[in-house]
Amino acid sequence: MGQVLGDVLGFAAAVAVSPLPIVAMILVLATPRGRRNGLLFAAGWVLGLSALGAIVLAIAGPGGASSKSQPATWVGGLKLALGLLLALFGLRMWRRRPKDASQAQLPKWMSTIDRLAPLKVFGLAVALAALNAKNAPLTIAAAASIASAGLPVGQQIASLAIFVLIGSLGLLAPLGVFLIGGDRAKTTLGNWKQWAAQHNIAVMAVLFFVLGLKLIGDGIGILTS
Repeated sequence: MGQVLGDVLGFAAAVAVSPLPIVAMILVLATPRGRRNGLLFAAGWVLGLSALGAIVLAIAGPGGASSKSQPATWVGGLKLALGLLLALFGLRMWRRRPKDASQAQLPKWMSTIDRLAPLKVFGLAVALAALNAKNAPLTIAAAASIASAGLPVGQQIASLAIFVLIGSLGLLAPLGVFLIGGDRAKTTLGNWKQWAAQHNIAVMAVLFFVLGLKLIGDGIGILTS
């Protein structure tokens, strides 16, 4: 299980430091019912990561992701494809990053967060976690690594739970600051939001490129072993 955790922690860290979901959480906390909406947003995020990871485990297990405690060939192909996708996505983001970080703009949909009903706040978090083009490949890769390690079901569930926990720390940090500091935390959260908004593209581009190269290496290693 230790080797599996070593594989998935990198993916979990990349999910955790995704700037846009962190900015979304800070905007949610700034709404009139920030405490409730923040908790709903965190719950939706955790559910989204857990559901996607569980689906991959459910499919990969019967699909023979592990053969004699070694990853199956198709797992190598999956990691290679995900790695190429992430590396190309990272290069594309880096080329499109603003030359001046102060000119970076948030997506237009973020301007509507203060008007979302609680159920839509929850749904937005689920979508950002499980359907986002950035987080989904990382979660799929992590779950595939878990499924291909030949672990008992209990250890697979525990590994996925650790991935979800680490992957949620980026959102839980501003939520914790808000719950503890209340109105006094607004300045701190505002500074976090400004930094994340300005450096979102550069941070994610580097992360995707590096993790993409790792997945490409993992995939080639499995396919040639």
